[in-house]
Amino acid sequence: MPIRAVVFDFGGVLFDWNPDHLYRQLIPDAEERRRFLSEVCSPAWNLQQDAGRPIAEANAVLVAEHPQHAALIRAFYERWPETLAGLLPEGVALMERLEAAGMPLYGLTNWSAETFPYAWEHYPLLHRFRHIVVSGREKLIKPDPAIYRLLFQRMAQDLPALQPAELVFIDDSQKNADAASALGWHGIHHLDAQTTAARLHALGVDC
Repeated sequence: MPIRAVVFDFGGVLFDWNPDHLYRQLIPDAEERRRFLSEVCSPAWNLQQDAGRPIAEANAVLVAEHPQHAALIRAFYERWPETLAGLLPEGVALMERLEAAGMPLYGLTNWSAETFPYAWEHYPLLHRFRHIVVSGREKLIKPDPAIYRLLFQRMAQDLPALQPAELVFIDDSQKNADAASALGWHGIHHLDAQTTAARLHALGVDC
C-alpha cells in the first residue's frame, strides 16, 4: 500500500530541544545539573505540561516541594527559549526532500500549549505542515493512542479514504513510534536522518 503522508515528531527530529542548553549556564557542575534535571525539573514533570497542565500550576507544585530551588525551577519556563537551540539540519533536510517530492507532511508533538507559540512565531518551517496536533492543546499525549487517532481523523479530511498503513510516523522515542505501529501506521524510531531515510526508501517513499 503506497505511503500517502508522513507525520513528524519535532523534538529530537527537527528541533534541538534540551533543558541542558539553559541549565549549563545556571548549574555549572555536571553531576549537580544532572541530578536537578532528573529529580526536580524532571522529564516526568515537564511531560505534565506537555499534557496540558498550566505552567503556573506546575511551578507552584514544584516550588512547594523544593523551595530551596525556587529560582531554578521558575527559570525552566521563564527562560524556556534558551532550552531550544534551533533546528537539526539533517532532519530538516529530510523533511525538505519529502516536501519537494510532494509528500503531504503533518506534525504530532508532545509540547506545552504555552510554549509552542514561541516556536510557531520564530520557526516558519512549522507553517509548512498541513496540520499539527500539539499535545498541550488537546490535553492528550503520546503514546496515548487517542492522540494518534485524533490526528488521523483530521488527516482523513485532507486525504479521502485514508488507511493507517498509508502513514509513516517519525519519532525519536521508541515507545511513541511503537504506539503508531500498534495502530497500523509505519512507526519509525528516529536515530539519525540517514537511517530514517533508508527506512522510508524501503517503504517506497522518495526522499
